[in-house]
Amino acid sequence: MTPLALLMIIAAYLLGSISSAVLICRVMRLPDPRTVGSNNPGATNVLRAGGKKAAILVLLCDMLKGTIPVWSGYALGIDPILLGFIGIAACLGHIYPIFFHFKGGKGVATALGAFAPIGFELTGLLMGTWLVVALVFRYSSLAALVTSLLAPLYTWMIKPQYTLPVAMLCCLIILRHHQNIRRLFDGTEPKFGEKKSA
Repeated sequence: MTPLALLMIIAAYLLGSISSAVLICRVMRLPDPRTVGSNNPGATNVLRAGGKKAAILVLLCDMLKGTIPVWSGYALGIDPILLGFIGIAACLGHIYPIFFHFKGGKGVATALGAFAPIGFELTGLLMGTWLVVALVFRYSSLAALVTSLLAPLYTWMIKPQYTLPVAMLCCLIILRHHQNIRRLFDGTEPKFGEKKSA
């Protein structure tokens, strides 16, 4: 691993550690997303607690946390496998933020942002898959899981050299959703517009 790649990985983690949800909710004087709803500082929980405007801002900022470091590494000619580590570092920062007591979100939007430099085709497929599953079943977590499972296949179809790093990142997202998977099987996972079950 080159010093540049190592520096990029560290920078990606630190950027990922900036909690968009917490900061935006503070600025907009909304409840702390870590204390309401699912207690998850992500766009879906902010949507429940603060409405569409705040949720869209959180979604865009969380995506940029993945896009900026990976796109920078891509522009600098860093190896595809190392780009995967940069994307994972950004997601780990979002999930375990050093600036917010290591309590973060699920990493879905940040992962989507990390995938964006691979190409608009992949980004479109991922967003389309998420939207279709979310609209049909009304489960944000299920949409994220299905999209994560299909992302490596989509990548292999478009730019196969990035399949392994994308798969690595998707495994992290799926592992982060272990509680959601349990609630989906139990029938206690909240749908859009519903409060989290006790």
